[in-house]
Amino acid sequence: MSFLSVYITHPTESAAKKITSFLIERRVIACANLFPITSAYWWKGVVQNDKEWVSIVKTTHERWEALEKAVVEVHPYDVPCIIRTTVDANQAYEDWIRSCVDTD
Repeated sequence: MSFLSVYITHPTESAAKKITSFLIERRVIACANLFPITSAYWWKGVVQNDKEWVSIVKTTHERWEALEKAVVEVHPYDVPCIIRTTVDANQAYEDWIRSCVDTD
């Protein structure tokens, strides 16, 4: 069984914490790792260099649509970065992820 590791950028640490708490409470993610980054990107015709925060969250394939919808609902960016990657891990960890987000 595989699961999703999802990379999401945030403008501040508090925004990252607020959004990941929202996702955990809604049971669309099992957990999150948060860390600061420096980003360079084009925005409205100008190159930006900003401090941001990243969350890497874990969920199941079945919860992807709910996760994406929830992030868009509360994220302060006009165009939030939500990148999913399919990953494999030890069976016990994958089972734990599923148990955290399984809403049946």
